[in-house]
Amino acid sequence: MTENEKCLSAEKRKQKIRERYRGVDKNEIEVIPARAIMSLNEDTSHKRVAAYCRVSTDDPNQTSSFELQKNHYEEYIKEHRGWELVGIYADEGISGTSLAHREEFNRMMNDCTSGKIDMIVTKSISRFARNTVDAISAVRKLAQLKHPVGVLFETENLYTLDQTSEIILTVLSAVAQEESHIKSEIMNISIEHRFSKGIFLTPELLGYDKDEDGNLVINPDEAETVKVIYYLYLNGFSLLEIADLLTEYRRKTKQGNTSWNPGSIMKIIQNERHCGDVLARKTWTPSYLNHKSRKNNNDRTQYRRRDHHEAIVSREVFNAANQLQASRGYAAKNRPLPVLSVVDDGVLKGYVPVDKDWTGFSAEDYQEASSSAYIEDFETEQTHIVEGTQLNLSGYEIVRAQFFSTLSNPAMTISDGKMRFNTACLRKFGEQEYVELLLNTVERCIAIRPCSKDNPNAIRWGRLKDSRWSISAISCRGLARILFKIMEWESETRYRFRGEYIGDGENEMLLFQLDEPEMIKTEEIVLPPQEPKQDSPEEDTEEIIIKKRMMVFPATWTNSFGRAITSITCVNMLVQEHYAGNWDILRPAKEVEDYSLVTADELKTLMQEAEIIMKGWENSYESGAEDE
Repeated sequence: MTENEKCLSAEKRKQKIRERYRGVDKNEIEVIPARAIMSLNEDTSHKRVAAYCRVSTDDPNQTSSFELQKNHYEEYIKEHRGWELVGIYADEGISGTSLAHREEFNRMMNDCTSGKIDMIVTKSISRFARNTVDAISAVRKLAQLKHPVGVLFETENLYTLDQTSEIILTVLSAVAQEESHIKSEIMNISIEHRFSKGIFLTPELLGYDKDEDGNLVINPDEAETVKVIYYLYLNGFSLLEIADLLTEYRRKTKQGNTSWNPGSIMKIIQNERHCGDVLARKTWTPSYLNHKSRKNNNDRTQYRRRDHHEAIVSREVFNAANQLQASRGYAAKNRPLPVLSVVDDGVLKGYVPVDKDWTGFSAEDYQEASSSAYIEDFETEQTHIVEGTQLNLSGYEIVRAQFFSTLSNPAMTISDGKMRFNTACLRKFGEQEYVELLLNTVERCIAIRPCSKDNPNAIRWGRLKDSRWSISAISCRGLARILFKIMEWESETRYRFRGEYIGDGENEMLLFQLDEPEMIKTEEIVLPPQEPKQDSPEEDTEEIIIKKRMMVFPATWTNSFGRAITSITCVNMLVQEHYAGNWDILRPAKEVEDYSLVTADELKTLMQEAEIIMKGWENSYESGAEDE
């Protein structure tokens, strides 16, 4: 085809298109006009109309506003011809910034979906929703129903089924949302100002009433309940046990209920107002739209005032109870508050009994407690030993246990918050399933001695069945945290210690020197991907990762067999093995009072006071039953 022929062909196609779009004679077309759209005021057809109203607070002063809105819509709907009132949906005491908890609003939406409502009347957009997204989505959902439902906003004179309503609604909803935001910010500034001036909110609180000025004053009867909760909790009662006791004694909550649960008990224990203090802004609300509160972890400024009002329990009791609660792994086992103590004499002098789960004492606390046992006689003892010995040990080394390690030697492993004893350890104590662990930070040594099942620090290090030991890893988060800090260990490394059994008749114990662990690390070895085979060049090849466990030794161990003896204290293990005095391995530890929030004697006193209070409840309950 020549160039001219191509141009003629294109021109013909254009001409055909022009003729087609000229159309036909208008007289040949029948026009069927659309139904005329009447305004809402002109439309007198039957409509099932619902009204929605809301007030924002539960304040009794707002009740009048709520009732006035209801009365208004009853009259308003009756005045319009063709309108039938099918219901008034009213949320009272609910914020408008979120639809999540507005039960009546959601019920109204469901009734619209079910075809029970043709139109909704409400005062304003801010009453309907102060959240732009919620307002627009709700209106669109109603408009897209099989039988569309319109919303009439009186204040804005806006009907959502009108053609131009959506853009106006979007703008006005955004304005309403911003107004809510501004009000929220003003409220936050007001609260901040009040707190900074020491003007705190005083909600209803068990144990207290309010005087005519709004100040907290102790309610003697309720205060007894508060005391019993704290005292029993510190003495090892679980939250559930305390709740059951209070329910059994028919003690009343602040709301007047006689049924208690563990959650309500915990809230009382955590409330600092019971010790006379006030801590403002314990929670905060990140978004004014959903009103979900969050614990204040230094996200907002807090204000504390000590001795704001009369205390029901001492600050020491409050702090001890919350420290006990904070160590969840410990508190779950329903044991009393641990007391820091140290063995003050005997072969285990300076050793501190350790609860493997307790995290309430710091590494410094254990170090101070252990050192306290040596304060009085340290200088005398050192002088006596040095002057009394004729043995020159210079140049000698204490050979490491690793040189003598066999599977039959006692061994203890600590890693990842768990510890494990091998079968050789368990066999040393015969059929003893429970032992106590003690830590000496001065000698940097752990001792294991037999104990009874009832010992608060008892560790069940194995189970004996049919004359055979069954062993498993033991959780020891509290102990591991202390050891890794004192010894400056690496968290990713596994530490194994060879133990030494020392016995003298009925006296027996295991000692583990912490300075000489076997360190086991797991390292990943990455092998490069193999080259693809010639017959399958497209085959995917990946690198291979192999995990390998390896023994690691400190660089200081190079060219040595052990620790050099630089002073007589280095042979402490030998001194203990040939201890000439009273071994007294089972000697009870003596409390270190300066490092305990509540002493053992104080715990006993608190328990006695709780028993006296509960005895009074029992007598009152019995006398009340007789009167009935």
